[in-house]
Amino acid sequence: MMATANRRTVYRPSANNAYRRTNQMYVQGNTARKLQAVPSQYERTTIKKDNRAVQKNRDKALHMNVGYVLFLVAAMMMAGLMLTWYLTLQSDITNSIKNVARLESELNSLKLDNDERYSRINSDINLEEVRRVAIQELGMQYAREGQIITYNGEDNDYVRQTGDIPD
Repeated sequence: MMATANRRTVYRPSANNAYRRTNQMYVQGNTARKLQAVPSQYERTTIKKDNRAVQKNRDKALHMNVGYVLFLVAAMMMAGLMLTWYLTLQSDITNSIKNVARLESELNSLKLDNDERYSRINSDINLEEVRRVAIQELGMQYAREGQIITYNGEDNDYVRQTGDIPD
């Protein structure tokens, strides 16, 4: 069977998403098709334009402005200073918490020691001995009827004496 060659135009997207028109040859039958050795003029100019655009983008990406570099350095220094300040603050807080815990422990120990001493003093007091010394050695007497005067304090925890107490 003899091969028949037909030409058709195909539109394909290129690397920059613009559609490219190419002439393709397709063969019906069993014979080999011809290879197109030289690309068409349209394809050559499009490839060159793409290469120039790619090269421009690469040049822009490699070029850094001095102002931009200084801005990045200043931003990094600010971030470093803020991080140092934050870590110092966090260290101070940790030290304060440890100091408060130590002081609370010391306070609890002092309270316990105080309670123990108070209990020991209360257990050593002999009230009969206090009564004997007060009556016999110091000459104190129990209050008689009419010697006790009661004062009502209005919302106060104490009574103020403004004059002499009658006999």
